[in-house]
Amino acid sequence: MYPNLKNCTIAIIGLGYVGLPLAIKFAKRQKSKRDDYFMNRKVIGFDINKKRIQDLKKGIDLTREISEEDILNSENIKFTYDKSFLVQADVFIVTVPTPIDSNKNPDLTFLENASKLVGEAILLRSNQKKNIPLVIFESTVFPGATEEICIPIIKEKTISKSANGISRIKFAFGYSPERINPGDKIHNLDNVVKVTSGNNDQSSLWIDNLYGSIITAGTFKAKSIKVAESAKVIENTQRDLNIALVNEFAIIFKKMNIDTLDILETASSKWNFLNFKPGLVGGHCIGVDPYYLTNKSIKEGYYPELVLAGRRINENMSTYVVKELIFEMSKRGMVIKGKSILILGITFKENCPDIRNTQVIKIINQLNQFNIKCDVYDPVANYEEAKKIHKLDLKNKLPIDNIYDVVISAVSHDQFKKISTEKWKKVTKPNSIFFDLNGIIPGELNPLRI
Repeated sequence: MYPNLKNCTIAIIGLGYVGLPLAIKFAKRQKSKRDDYFMNRKVIGFDINKKRIQDLKKGIDLTREISEEDILNSENIKFTYDKSFLVQADVFIVTVPTPIDSNKNPDLTFLENASKLVGEAILLRSNQKKNIPLVIFESTVFPGATEEICIPIIKEKTISKSANGISRIKFAFGYSPERINPGDKIHNLDNVVKVTSGNNDQSSLWIDNLYGSIITAGTFKAKSIKVAESAKVIENTQRDLNIALVNEFAIIFKKMNIDTLDILETASSKWNFLNFKPGLVGGHCIGVDPYYLTNKSIKEGYYPELVLAGRRINENMSTYVVKELIFEMSKRGMVIKGKSILILGITFKENCPDIRNTQVIKIINQLNQFNIKCDVYDPVANYEEAKKIHKLDLKNKLPIDNIYDVVISAVSHDQFKKISTEKWKKVTKPNSIFFDLNGIIPGELNPLRI
């Protein structure tokens, strides 16, 4: 018998951009979105990061996805880094990161460790609870990872030994890929369709009903776990390729001295044109997920040329930006060494504090090799992380003292879009260069663009 949908205890393992909103949503006392019953579930929000747990207990969310009020008013949730509490759970939802290593190969360390934790908890809970627990993975993986990597680990940990011999604790499992878009307050957990899947018809239906009870946009029940895994990994791969295409367009049209943004605006007048913009592609989704697919594909005997070609284009955009800037400075007769540059934005995307896998740091590191001094202003980024990871002392306000030879708009935060033409001018010296990577610097300043 599976747990009661109305009042089961749910453990969310990993409280980042995906896990925290999910934990808060499940902990809310509310009527089901799908059926006529009132939900009163308990949630265990687990993370191995002690500081993260301490912050959440105070209502502090450094990802800025959930407000202090929503965190502190969640009565049915317990935040903890103590794994012993996981024994109380009926449902385990794994939302840990799945990064890549230095060789662009999938790094499943977090996922494997989470699977071990779940297996240990399932074994211990068998002495207290008789219902069949469910394990749901949300982390982005390659097709087959859930059943080939995670489940064998859990099975190994759920072997029960007694006087009657050796037996395995029963559990059901599924996969429901996250679709969180960090910094996006419109397309959030509640109004984006949730894909679900299970290891059999019964678990598939139960998992679909679980998510259907909290998601206003509804669910889509995939035909299998591998289908759900595949759907997730191609969502970001498709976006990566589209951005790579317009980045290549931008490089081509730059050679022809035609403004790419003008071209895209014109082409967008056609109803079925996909209006992607050129720019840097980083982060822990678009810049990572394609490698999960290509790595698996190569192991299956097929080398995915188009996907990897798109990755190469996007990975090399930082080098292209530096090359174009140095060329423009040389063309204007500027002495490169000792010049000062202000970079607006260090995060991997707009309106998001996350600096993981940001491509902006590549630009900074390459410019430093030319003995160019780079200052970075980012009102959204996590200052402590920038200092710890990249040894950057971020500016806490926009300098308007006319000292910079170059200004690069690297990230299109909403605050940057509101900067007036006059204020842009106050940042720089006369005849300085504006390099606009995302189309936010006013055209009258004649900015250099990708």
